[in-house]
Amino acid sequence: MKNVTSFLMALILLACQTNQKTVQPKTPVTGALGESAMVSSAHPLATKVGVDILKNGGNAFDAAIAVQFALAVVFPRAGNIGGGGFALYRMNDGSIGSLDFREKAPSASSRDMYLDESGEIVPNLSVRGHLAAGVPGSVDGMFQLHEKFGTRPMAELIQPAINLAYYGYVLTEDAAYQLNQKSEDLAVVNGDDFFLVKEDGWRAGDSIKYTELASTLVQIRDRGASGFYGGIVADQITKEMQRGGGLISKQDLLNYSSKWRTPVTGSYRGHKIISMPPPSSGGVAVLQLLQGAEGFDISSMGHNTKETIHILTELERRVYADRATHLGDPDFYDVPVDMLLDKAYNNKRFASIKKNAKTDSQEIKEGKVDVIESVETTHFSVVDPDGNAVAITTTLNSFFGCKVYVRGAGFFLNNEMDDFSSKPGVPNQFGLVGGEANAIVPEKRMLSSMTPTIVEKDAKLKMVVGTPGGSTIITSVFQTIMNVIDHGMSMQEAVNAKRIHSQWLPDVIIAEKEGVQKAVLNQLENMGHVIRFRDSMGRMDCILVREDGKLEGGADYTRGDNYAEGY
Repeated sequence: MKNVTSFLMALILLACQTNQKTVQPKTPVTGALGESAMVSSAHPLATKVGVDILKNGGNAFDAAIAVQFALAVVFPRAGNIGGGGFALYRMNDGSIGSLDFREKAPSASSRDMYLDESGEIVPNLSVRGHLAAGVPGSVDGMFQLHEKFGTRPMAELIQPAINLAYYGYVLTEDAAYQLNQKSEDLAVVNGDDFFLVKEDGWRAGDSIKYTELASTLVQIRDRGASGFYGGIVADQITKEMQRGGGLISKQDLLNYSSKWRTPVTGSYRGHKIISMPPPSSGGVAVLQLLQGAEGFDISSMGHNTKETIHILTELERRVYADRATHLGDPDFYDVPVDMLLDKAYNNKRFASIKKNAKTDSQEIKEGKVDVIESVETTHFSVVDPDGNAVAITTTLNSFFGCKVYVRGAGFFLNNEMDDFSSKPGVPNQFGLVGGEANAIVPEKRMLSSMTPTIVEKDAKLKMVVGTPGGSTIITSVFQTIMNVIDHGMSMQEAVNAKRIHSQWLPDVIIAEKEGVQKAVLNQLENMGHVIRFRDSMGRMDCILVREDGKLEGGADYTRGDNYAEGY
């Protein structure tokens, strides 16, 4: 296994180096190409698992399920069985749908559970430790997808993940770095003797095994979803909750069920945009942003110019203010989706944008946020030989979720409770403000920024896109779509392109380092914009159907270990 993995990683590194050497101004960059099928994910081994399933006769859903379980092993800081997410699909006949397997608040949760006696938020209580975990949805989601669309036996789809967990795999440089970065938090929650904390640190090339996780995956393989939500694994989860003061009960696990939802749809310059509905905020927000962008000649304005960055910022601050006010779980709150997607409403909302003057965020909506923090989620995209497309974004929320490793079961739990409005009007760890629509209620799903999205052109599949990145997910998807449609980029060029982000509060523009020319930054600052910098934003995994009919994978290898492969 080590030799195979090392050989694969060497090939990937060589491919990346080759692309970097050949990239010159105005020289096209093309991602992995496939005649019939494509998989793009956050890790080469997970992508390979998906491709193998497709080659052995599985469809896009089979491959996606296998990738999900594989990522739980090889990408444990975000890939998961202890978290949740969203699945969006488009069948080859044009029919669409989505599955919400977002986590839920435990039945014992309460509105003010993260506040002290003075009504102020207790630092880290909703972020780190047992009380931060919501009821996981990923395992149920995969079985619901399989029941409706799967063609290969579930045991066949889970077995590759079992093999990876039991026999082990080789860490990449990025994986070793992230384990070392979070070692202190992991030790605080799980003890100094926790096996993922090494005194001399992890290094690229080290081998790692998750034998307890392999046993849990065997339970799921042999007993179905009840192998996770019941039996020994459920016992291990509830014992872990009791050990650390968490709230998830056996009944919470038994009661969990994913929910099929109708996607939100819109248009952009002759393309149909299909995205995730609430409790994802991403689909509504992206459609609002694209409606606003359609009123400007983005193509002639250019990529990451003063004009384009200013307009995108102005659109984004209005849309994120709407997010904070109106969006939540539609099963608990009447989310005004029709109003937010109404062109008359958005025309009025964007009418105050001035081409040469910044709008102060306080003029749009009152509030205060000081920080936009980093986040880890993961996304993968699949297109099968029949033309079926699946986009899945899944998460633990922060790196390794709440850092709680379920003893005996071998996986991390999420800290998705932080995505609720612990105190309406006060930001969460990603600087996102929510209102009453997203207040904590037992069994409610928390609001999310995850934005799996599919694009059609002339009633045919055009793109499958998505990314991690917390609050920056929405703007990364927004820009990637425009990069292809407005700026004529290939899929890989669109993914590689430097990104900017703004979200109403804090009243700043976040730019990737070296992504915007100094002169442009000066011009924006002269308009009143405040610029902050980040090393990177998002890790896209996308697929484009090219004009010649070939599939192009766009994997964010410049920002992570992302890898696309087709055939």
